[in-house]
Amino acid sequence: MSHKHITLPTVGLRNIKTALSASLCALVYHFFDRNPTFSCIGAIFGMGYDLENSKLHGGNRFFGTVIGGFLGMGLFRVYLIFYPDGESWWMLVPLLFIGVVILIVISQYFWVGAVQPGGVVLCIILFNTPVDTYVTYSLSRIFDTGTGVLMSLLINYLLPRERLEGWVDKMPDWLFRAERKG
Repeated sequence: MSHKHITLPTVGLRNIKTALSASLCALVYHFFDRNPTFSCIGAIFGMGYDLENSKLHGGNRFFGTVIGGFLGMGLFRVYLIFYPDGESWWMLVPLLFIGVVILIVISQYFWVGAVQPGGVVLCIILFNTPVDTYVTYSLSRIFDTGTGVLMSLLINYLLPRERLEGWVDKMPDWLFRAERKG
């Protein structure tokens, strides 16, 4: 009869840096009386195990939001030309189709990992944004996501793994068990 070894979840350096990045975004946004949600999401998506990995993940999120945001604004504007009151949901379906094709093509040229986050932003703009706020919503999403991604890049730059490993050695064994293995 074999006994399975149960590994307890632990808190690692990336966990701490992700939480720090998102929390700092929320704190900064509080002082500007802005909703920190999308900045915090950008920070969480933008945190990688090192600076290069953060650039990749953060770049996916940021460039996806930029491409999807501007594409969504353009397509929503076309929609409003034909339906200024925003009352024809059916027109959005072919615009989404066209938008996804364009999104994928643009992403292939600029940032391949932008497709998924860009598609999310595109869908939100087309199907869930009021007629009178689609431009400000899109620009706010781009700004907020960029802020969060920049925060994660900054945290990973200022607190690289090499600098933090000495601190981990001073922590209780149970807290950083996974970090001390191998």
